[in-house]
Amino acid sequence: MTDTTQKAAVEVIPAAPVPAPPTRRTRVRRGVTPWLFLIAPLALLITFTYAPIANMIAYSFTDWDGVSPELHSTGVENYREVFTRPDLFEVFWVSGYYLAASVVQIVLALYFATILSFNVRFRNFFKGVLFFPYLINGVAIGFVFLYFFQDGGTLDSVLSLFGVKSDHAWLGTPVSANTSLAGVSVWRYLGLNFVLFLGAIQSIPGELYEAAELDGANRWHQFRHIIAPGIKPVLTLTVILSISGSLSVFEIPYIMTGGATGTETFVIQTVNLAFRFNKTGLASAAAVVLLLIILLVTWVQRRLVPDDKVDLV
Repeated sequence: MTDTTQKAAVEVIPAAPVPAPPTRRTRVRRGVTPWLFLIAPLALLITFTYAPIANMIAYSFTDWDGVSPELHSTGVENYREVFTRPDLFEVFWVSGYYLAASVVQIVLALYFATILSFNVRFRNFFKGVLFFPYLINGVAIGFVFLYFFQDGGTLDSVLSLFGVKSDHAWLGTPVSANTSLAGVSVWRYLGLNFVLFLGAIQSIPGELYEAAELDGANRWHQFRHIIAPGIKPVLTLTVILSISGSLSVFEIPYIMTGGATGTETFVIQTVNLAFRFNKTGLASAAAVVLLLIILLVTWVQRRLVPDDKVDLV
């Protein structure tokens, strides 16, 4: 083929058409479309989250009893009472039991997630066993363990099989009661942290483990240099959830003891103020204070442990 023929062939090929710029109508439609999908979730979020919070803040400045249609503004009197009554903050000592239990819970969840992320026999069975308690209703768990810890109940019967005679009232003293309740919380929420850790570990590329094994790294070295850095964001999330959960414990102690025997938490106390003593305004102020404490703790933790981007590849 001559140069003239090649030039003619090149000239015959038409140039790709330049796309026309989007019209104003198209740009508006593209900008509005995502918000159309967000209307329903945003409406639910505002209706059931932000609107109740706004009402709670408004009630905290009143003397409303929760029943009467009339309420009067009291200014910051409710907040002054919250911060000047020592009994309202003494219950935070109970949260220490649940905070210690959350440490045990995170360690156990991380251990089981690491073990079951490798090729272990019956690992799917063990995954189900660990996650199953989280699927059970909290009320049912409370009643089951209420019979478990009662005098002569399941725990005493199991201990007697091993020759241990116990006449100890497991829910009869503040220390044993709070320890028992914290143990129930560990058993129930272990599955949630386990699934979070397991998902984070399995998202790490498998080539890293293969390269580590070729370099002679054992399981501990793989955990220290691959798994631990790879799950740092999830670990930070679980710590935040554990701290906030320890400060706002309600379900298990309320069902099993009702806050008796020194097991009353800040949330149980707030509920009693609102529905037993008809001090909804004071209870709202206490709830706002708890919300601010949780936000402050979360902010401090995020400042101390920033969420750095993890890049293992």
